[in-house]
Amino acid sequence: MFYYEKKLQYPVRVSTCNPMLAKFLIEQYGGADGELAAALRYMNQRYSIPNKVIGLLNDIAMEEFSHLEMIATMVYKLTKDATPEQIKAAGIADHYVDHDRALFYHNAAGVPWTATYIQAKGDPIADLYEDIAAEEKARATYQWIIDLSDDPDLNDGLKFLREREVVHSQRFREAVEILKEEQGKKKFF
Repeated sequence: MFYYEKKLQYPVRVSTCNPMLAKFLIEQYGGADGELAAALRYMNQRYSIPNKVIGLLNDIAMEEFSHLEMIATMVYKLTKDATPEQIKAAGIADHYVDHDRALFYHNAAGVPWTATYIQAKGDPIADLYEDIAAEEKARATYQWIIDLSDDPDLNDGLKFLREREVVHSQRFREAVEILKEEQGKKKFF
């Protein structure tokens, strides 16, 4: 069961209309290392992971959905007042022709989201290392977007999201250690 509190996890502000930044942010919306892929990966993996870490996967998956909501809000705010000329100049005219200003799950290059982004091996340790890698790739992508951004208000939200990726990576590392410790214990029947 889920409880939805009708507010963003962290406030989203933008200083100015900037469709180019929106194009970059779409990577975190529908890209391979974005928030949707992460949320669905963790939700899926929780069915084949030991009970000791199921809650962790569920909690982080739900937080990833809240991050998806933040990215959607950022993209909306960056594009809502954009002119067709600004949209063309930002390189998102193809998106505009298909979807207007509606969000669509694709990456910054316009490649549609695919379930092949989601990894699940069924081996808890392998899956958790995949999750660590996903969080670190998302952290790096947030940093690169921050590097390209000149919007201090937007950067505030992006820095929050980048730091949450670090926390998630740390939690997954802790889960690996918990499961490794379990593997090494003798079992008595």
